[in-house]
Amino acid sequence: MTIAEKVVTIAQEARQASFEMARLSTTTKNTMLLKMADALEHATAPLIEENRKDLDGGRQKGLSLAMLDRLMLDEKRVRAVADALREIAALPDPVGEVTKMWKRPNDLMVGKMRIPLGTIGIIYESRPNVTADAAALCLKAGNAVILRGGSEAIHSNVAIAGILQTVLKEMGIPRAALSLIPFTEREGVLEMLKQEEFIDLIIPRGGESLIRFVVENSRIPVIKHYKGVCHIFVDQSADFDKAEQIIINSKTQRPGVCNALETLLIHKDVAAEFIPRIAATLSELGVELRGDDRFCSYAPTAVPATEEDWYAEYLELILACRVVDDIDAAIDHINRYCSLHTESIITSDYGRAQRFIREVNSSCVMVNASTRFSDGGQLGLGAEIGISTTKLHSFGPMGLEDLTTTKFIVYGDGQVRE
Repeated sequence: MTIAEKVVTIAQEARQASFEMARLSTTTKNTMLLKMADALEHATAPLIEENRKDLDGGRQKGLSLAMLDRLMLDEKRVRAVADALREIAALPDPVGEVTKMWKRPNDLMVGKMRIPLGTIGIIYESRPNVTADAAALCLKAGNAVILRGGSEAIHSNVAIAGILQTVLKEMGIPRAALSLIPFTEREGVLEMLKQEEFIDLIIPRGGESLIRFVVENSRIPVIKHYKGVCHIFVDQSADFDKAEQIIINSKTQRPGVCNALETLLIHKDVAAEFIPRIAATLSELGVELRGDDRFCSYAPTAVPATEEDWYAEYLELILACRVVDDIDAAIDHINRYCSLHTESIITSDYGRAQRFIREVNSSCVMVNASTRFSDGGQLGLGAEIGISTTKLHSFGPMGLEDLTTTKFIVYGDGQVRE
């Protein structure tokens, strides 16, 4: 069989398996996930051996130390993957939940019920833990899943998927409910993205270039976020101690992640007092400041910002900074330059806080909190399949509920339409 024929077969079989997954009880799904967690732990030694092949290949390819670290599995990380599956098993099952119900004048009872999406394709890079995490979330929500990991982790991904598929077989659940595309040629991805008849949704996880490639080539709806250009606005009523703490955490705790702060906006009325303080603190922490003219006049260590800086996702210790005249200017700046990810206002004024929440267009809007909280686990979703900055069908961090949709259900007693 050609690569294209193999991908079509995988997609067809996954579609058939999705019908059986949708019928599984919560108890069966939870038992499945717990058995998968145990199986992964029992296979720690062979998993580490397969992962070593990927690490050796990565070193030969010249992967950075950061990439190799993402790729690496050891006993602690395998245990963490298994524990993540147990945590997903403990989450409430959204499938079958009736989210609302109402009565019509003719006594028809109309409602909406949560159902699985069907078949979900996950295209991802580097981290082999995603193979287990993404599979577990999709399966718990009653879906079939097709995984396509990066070539750098192929041995690890095949090994993990094989262990999980063994559990499916032991429980009499179709093995095709969890499929892994086992070859690394780009043709496999391109063929996968053509299977709109069998795959309902594509979720890419990785860098901006991967996501743009998927979007440009997919015939299937794609949940995506290209980058995280996250903002904090320091209002004129802000508590300076609180603002400093939040800004430092948002920028420096993990600068290389999508919910890290990239642009700081400061109200003109507090610029003279607050900018020298925050600029000195950030500079001591190794942050390079790029500011507009007004910001630079209060921060001698800052360098002039360019137009490109307002769009930038640095993913390192660089921060774009601007002084704004009022909350209107702050909101206008954010809505113009943001990536619809996460924005926060630091304020003591309730009215301005509510305006910021209502008028900022991003998927996660905060008051007096670090942007680093924009994460499924931190927001109480329990686990996260990714973050969406597209408004259909989900917006923001995505948990189990976002791997379902709703259908109308109608109860009648012989009513006919006149």
